[in-house]
Amino acid sequence: MALAKPKDSRPHVIVVEDEQFQRETMVDFLDDKGFRATGVESGAALRKLVEKDPPALVLLDLRLPGGEDGFSIARYLRERSRRVGIIMVTASDDTVDQVVGLETGADDYIAKPYEARALLARIKAVLRRAGGADAATPRERVRMGRCLLDLAGRRMTALSGEEVPLRAGEFELLKLFAENPNRPLSRDWLLETTSHREMEAFDRAIDIRILRIRRKIEVDPARPTSIRTVRGAGYMFVPPDD
Repeated sequence: MALAKPKDSRPHVIVVEDEQFQRETMVDFLDDKGFRATGVESGAALRKLVEKDPPALVLLDLRLPGGEDGFSIARYLRERSRRVGIIMVTASDDTVDQVVGLETGADDYIAKPYEARALLARIKAVLRRAGGADAATPRERVRMGRCLLDLAGRRMTALSGEEVPLRAGEFELLKLFAENPNRPLSRDWLLETTSHREMEAFDRAIDIRILRIRRKIEVDPARPTSIRTVRGAGYMFVPPDD
C-alpha cells in the first residue's frame, strides 16, 4: 500500500501578477525562501485557487487585466477572511493608491521596483501579525493600554482591578481591534462591521467612539499609544511590548 503524501505545511503565498516573467521569478524566490508559492495572472484565477487552496498571504499587483483591479480583489479577500495577509504591489509611490489599498483591506504595500529582501521582510511581518490575530481570541483576555479586555465575559477591567464600564458598541470596536492587532482598520469598515450596535448615524460616529475608548484605556488619551490614528486610513491597535 502506498503511503499518503505528507501535507505541505509551508505557508501558502499566492502571487497575483499578469506579467509572466515577474510572476515566475517571484514564485521561485518565495519557494527558495521556505514558502509554498503559487502564481496566477488575474483576479478570476485567484478566486478559483482560493476556493481550493486558501492562502496565508496574497501578494497582489494593483493593475491587472480583465476589468478587475487589485482594490476589488483585496475587498473580496478581506470579506472572505480577516486573517489572510494582503500586500498590495503598486507601480509608484502614489499616496492615494496606498491609502485606498489600506482602506480596502490590505495589510501593507510596496512600490515597484522593489528589492526582493525588503519584500520578504514585509511578508514575514504580515504573517506574524496574522498569527497574532489568530491567537487573540483563544487568549480570551487582551491587554489594551492600562486595561484588560475579557472577550468571553464582554467586560473590561483596569490593571489595578476595578471594573471599567463599556457600552455594547465600545466592546464591539475593542473586540475588532483585539482580533486585528497591528492592522490599519478603516473608519468605513469599522462602522459597517458594528452597525448593528448602537452606532450614531453620521460620518464621525467612529471618531467619537474612539475618543471615548481612549479616555478609558490610554495612560494619556491626548497621546494615544494603544489605539493609534493611521492618517488617511483609520485606526490601528498596537499591543503593548511588555
